[in-house]
Amino acid sequence: MSDLLRRLRGRGWRMTAQRRVVAEVLAGEHVHFTADEVLVRAAALLPEISRATVYNTLGELVSLGEVIEVGTDGRAKRYDPNAHHPHQHLVCSECGAIRDVHPAGDPLAGLPLSERFGFTVSEVEVTYRGLCPDCGAG
Repeated sequence: MSDLLRRLRGRGWRMTAQRRVVAEVLAGEHVHFTADEVLVRAAALLPEISRATVYNTLGELVSLGEVIEVGTDGRAKRYDPNAHHPHQHLVCSECGAIRDVHPAGDPLAGLPLSERFGFTVSEVEVTYRGLCPDCGAG
């Protein structure tokens, strides 16, 4: 059973066949599917699943804090089930591929107090950009 499914069961989330399939599609490392990619994969497992059900389920998972919605450079939003493990993203500027990365150290340490303008910082989002091996090989 995936970490996401285990977390959802622990919360007592009503597990319909459609919801289960969406959660199963989101299982694994470095998963950052668009809603349409989730739909295609879910329909392969449960052909009668609807677009509305997939989109509504993704919205619920984001609202619950069980999935992170990742937006990069105006591309379609992607859904990351790695919501409970602090990480940053490495994004290919060409094809949009995304990988989770875990840099050493505190990302907030790079922001001096003089640059915080009195803010109490609660979270930091860092996105690393470059070319993936497939796009940079050409």
